[in-house]
Parts: sequence; structure tokens; C-alpha cells
Amino acid sequence: MSLFGTMKTAVSGMNAQANRLGTVGDNIANADTTAYKKASVQFSSLVLPSTPGAYTSGGVNSNVRYNVSEQGNLKFTSSTTDVAINGDGFFVVQNSAEVPYLTRAGSFVIDDSGNLVNAGGYTLLGYSFGSGAPAAVVNGFDGLEPINLSTNTLTASPSKYGSFAANLDARKPVVAAANLPSANAATADYSHKSSLVAYDSVGREVIYDFYYTKISDPAAGPPATGAKWDISVFRKDQANPSTGFPYASTPANNHITATFDPATGKITGAPQSMAFTDNVSVPSQTITIDFSAMTQLAYDFTSNKATVDGTKAAAVKTVSIDKDGTLYAVYDDGSRDPRYRIALATVQSPDNLQLVNGNVYSPSGDSGVVRTGFPGEGNFGQTISGALEDSNVDMASELTEMIQSQRSYTANSKVFQTGADLMDVLINLKR
Repeated sequence: MSLFGTMKTAVSGMNAQANRLGTVGDNIANADTTAYKKASVQFSSLVLPSTPGAYTSGGVNSNVRYNVSEQGNLKFTSSTTDVAINGDGFFVVQNSAEVPYLTRAGSFVIDDSGNLVNAGGYTLLGYSFGSGAPAAVVNGFDGLEPINLSTNTLTASPSKYGSFAANLDARKPVVAAANLPSANAATADYSHKSSLVAYDSVGREVIYDFYYTKISDPAAGPPATGAKWDISVFRKDQANPSTGFPYASTPANNHITATFDPATGKITGAPQSMAFTDNVSVPSQTITIDFSAMTQLAYDFTSNKATVDGTKAAAVKTVSIDKDGTLYAVYDDGSRDPRYRIALATVQSPDNLQLVNGNVYSPSGDSGVVRTGFPGEGNFGQTISGALEDSNVDMASELTEMIQSQRSYTANSKVFQTGADLMDVLINLKR
């Protein structure tokens, strides 16, 4: 047996235990770091060739492994920009040099430029709704951009679509054709009236008056396909101050004739919607109103539901994030506007990702190709707003590891010391 080899074996053992103790120190230091993944040391034996009469001691190899695939517990916070991933996947972030990385650390705040930045200084990336509903680039980071939610800007969006659901009273008499509201005459007569609020291009509220006028009834004459109603719309601020009609201006395509099934009372045939153009607004805007849920039953005029899109001028107050990663700007009037969709990425072997400063990871040759998608799709987890992922460090286990490492290191040092003592004996034989 080689005494020198024995001493080298002891040194390899001490180095391995030093690495183990180093990972314990890192784990304890980062026990409260958001989404930190604990490090551990895996040992493997190193065997050198021996003969039956002479044993050559080998040693031990140590390999550091990060338990990246092990999820930590979720803890809830009061910040809507704190985001945790419940399941598989990583946020895609970038540094100041625009180099992309992966991370589970979702402690994001809005910086002075409006970007969402985490505690490590990395900016969150996502897909913008600027060109419609986003689609993920599966095999890369193309199309991703920094998520920017500047809260010091005002925004407004004009109305384009709306819907109105109501019941028109089937007991109402037919109105003479000469007095229909669509003619916009002072003698206009109608069966029902309602109003809807919409918004122009600069966020001003515009009220539109809708008139519902019964113009034919199969119950009052020969059999027909059903009762017909004239539906007309006018801009309220154009009404005559004293009499209402006539209005000072009339929107283009401002009326339709709707037919109702005599058996069910539901609207039937075409048209079931109206696309009128308001030329008073600058620029002019076309609004489509859907009446497909309208009914005509022998019951009082009842408005069931009315909606119009668009928003008035408002400032961004806060943000909200859904489980599918859709990030909304929430305005001070309570309305929500989808701005971005957070992207998630993963690799075949997350535990082989390369750790970089700031609790982020970079793909390596051993981790596999990056695959990108959205939260809740496929094998990707969901995003949880107002929550953070704890580190997966168990303090009790780390303290146990520390004691074991200390004991093993001491034992290896004893082997080295014994070998050194025997080496002294061997040298003294010559003397």
C-alpha cells in the first residue's frame, strides 16, 4: 500500500466534504431567497488499478447538483406584481444587456421605466397584445419583449361593438309608417326607448338613444312570418331640446327592421345587428350593436343586458395577472385592458441548467433545448398573482448535513495525519 496514495485519498475526501459543506453554507444563506433551489453534492468512487499484493487507494469525486425541478411552497403577499408558478416552467427574463435567462423568482416590481423587474435586477419578458392575441414561438425567445406598464400615462379606446338584450312588448299596437322614428320627423312615434353609453376616440362619453317601434303584427292581420319592429338609433346630444324629434343629425345606417318568430318570440332571420356610423364624432366611428338576444313576448319592455366596449380616458392604477399569464392594466375607473401574456419556458432536464448570479439559469448542453409556451397550456404550470415561491431548503436537513460533513471531514483528516505520521516513521528508518 502506498502511504502517499493514502494521503491523496484522504485529501480527495476532505475536498469532497469541503464541497458538501460549501453547498450547505449556500443553502442556509439562501434559505429565504425567493425560489432558490438547494444545492447538494453527489459522491462517486474513484478506483485506481491494484494488484493482489499491492492495493492502490483511489478517492472520491464530488458533483454539485441543484434541485431545480423540486418546487418550493407558495406564500401569499399583498402585491399583485408578485407572481409564482404553480407547476412546471420558468419565467423568461433578461439582463441589462438583453441576454435572456430562466428563473422561478417572481418578486417583480415596476421600475422607473415601467418595466417589471425582480429582486435580481432581471426584466420580465412576455408577448404583447398590441397586434392581437399573441402566439408563442415554441422553440425560442423570438417575439418576446420587456413587459412595460407605465402608470403615468392616460389611455382611452373608442367603442366598436356592443350588444343589447331586451323584451319588446308583443301587446303594443302597430305604429303608422308615416310616424316612424327612422324618418326623424317631429311627429315621430315609437313603442319603446332605451339609451346606451359609448365612448369616442378621445374617451368622451356619448349617449345613443334607441327606439323600438312595432310596424307589423301577424295577429292583427293575415298570417305572416312574424311581427316586425323598426329599431333606430340617434345621438342624444343631437336631439331637439324641447321635443326630442327631429334630431339635428342622423347616423348613417341608423335603423334596421327586425323580425320575430310568432311561435317563440325570438328574433329570426336577418338582420340581427346594426352597424351605424356616427359622423358627429371626429374622427367618425362605426359601432356594431348585436340584437340577437332580443325577444318579443307579451310582457312589459324589460332590458336584460346591455354592453358596449371602449373605455373613457383613465390612468393605469394597478395591474392584475390571471392564471393563464394574461397581464391586465387596471384603470382608475375599474376597467381592465389586456397588455401582455407572460411566457413560460422549460427544458428537458431542468436540474442540468447552469446557475447564474441573481437566481437565474442559462440553458446548457446537458439541459436540452428550450421550449416556450403559456401558463396552463400543456405541461406548463399556472401563474399565481400575489404569491411567491419559497426556497426548497429544509433548514433541519441542512444542519444535519453540516454535522455529517464535519464528522467525515475530520475522519479524512485523521487518515491524512496517520499517513503523514507513518511517512515520518519511514523516513526515520533511513536515519
